[in-house]
Amino acid sequence: MTAWQWLGVAAVALLFFWGVGAYNRLMSLRNAIGEAFSQLDTHLKERGELCERLLAAVAPRLPSEQATFDALASAQAESQAATQAVRGKPWAPDPVGTLAVAGALHAAALTRLLSLLDHQAELRSEAEIDALVSELKLVERQRAFTRQVFNQAVTQYNEALQQFPTRILANLYGFTAARSL
Repeated sequence: MTAWQWLGVAAVALLFFWGVGAYNRLMSLRNAIGEAFSQLDTHLKERGELCERLLAAVAPRLPSEQATFDALASAQAESQAATQAVRGKPWAPDPVGTLAVAGALHAAALTRLLSLLDHQAELRSEAEIDALVSELKLVERQRAFTRQVFNQAVTQYNEALQQFPTRILANLYGFTAARSL
């Protein structure tokens, strides 16, 4: 083989190994989004269970606030359905967008309930309800942290997709931008 042929083989080998490395990096970053969502999903499940327990404890005592309870129950159902849709592909932008909207509705309904409970001193003085509210607030802080981790994973993935020449490979293999929450 001539020197030019060796140079050609080396260039092809270099491109091949670069392509494999870039593909593996994109897959690793996309898998990191999945791992981050898995942690977030755990906190979303905990929040859902706590909301159901809190509603069960409070609703019978405040029948005049049924609209607030119904709004939270509805928001919880929407959030669970959206979460289920995201579980399969947490890097897909459409299901994550639906989850973001459902999460905002859930947060607003939960804020209304907690505000209502703040004005009901006799309910908050009950140990069970106070413990549920405290635990719910803790889970919300943890959820906010894991949401931030998820968003950072999405940002790293999206930045890798934008970099040249990886962008060419990403388009070739169908990698698309992810959406943060």
